[in-house]
Amino acid sequence: MSRPTLGLIGGTGLNAFEERWETLDVDTPYGAPAAPLRVVENDSMRILFLPRHGDPHRFPPHAVNYRANLWALKQAGAEAILAVNAVGGIHPRLATGHFCVPNQLIDYTWGRDSTFFETDLDFVTHIDFSEPYDSALRQKLVEVLVSRSIAHSPSGTYGVTQGPRLETAAEIRRMEMDGCDIVGMTAMPEAGLARELNLPYVCLALVVNPAAGKAAGPISMADIEAVLSDGMDQVQSVLSAFVASL
Repeated sequence: MSRPTLGLIGGTGLNAFEERWETLDVDTPYGAPAAPLRVVENDSMRILFLPRHGDPHRFPPHAVNYRANLWALKQAGAEAILAVNAVGGIHPRLATGHFCVPNQLIDYTWGRDSTFFETDLDFVTHIDFSEPYDSALRQKLVEVLVSRSIAHSPSGTYGVTQGPRLETAAEIRRMEMDGCDIVGMTAMPEAGLARELNLPYVCLALVVNPAAGKAAGPISMADIEAVLSDGMDQVQSVLSAFVASL
């Protein structure tokens, strides 16, 4: 019996299990993915890791070829997707260093290639996107965070901005009024494309800074990098336990 295959999409700061991977080049109708897939297998599972921004980190959020990334993972056998995202914290409970397993999102992006259902169609396709994240995978991820006593929120709304600049304080105030708990730049169209490919999708978001206007001073990239360095050790631990739970 074949082993299940999990697609793992890493964002800023995550370069998971690099020494254990074999690379796999995948061609797609939408061009090349951000980097060759890295494949690792054990007795129970096969994992396909894709660095979202390339290797090295060279594609800004608005320029990521999300369609090629998701298509490559599906073509290589992925049956579900776990995405890791670095985000800013809007809600007070989501302080720097906390994790969030969002259950909703609001898309503020524009101009991105956001669907596979675009041209040469036999009929128009509309996906149900009421619940953008898979509830069963979310529950497993929350259980792992609880078991490790890691500070987290088991739900939240992810506001997705265009980037690559960070947001203004006024934009964050608007997003807070809209109900956003965290802010980032990469959840869309990634989540929507996964749904179009019938890939269950879940997000593990690490808060790396207070959102604009939520701290006394300006946002420091040095501070963000320090949080990423510390937080990614926890991310690696959570990922290992999540894979074991599957």
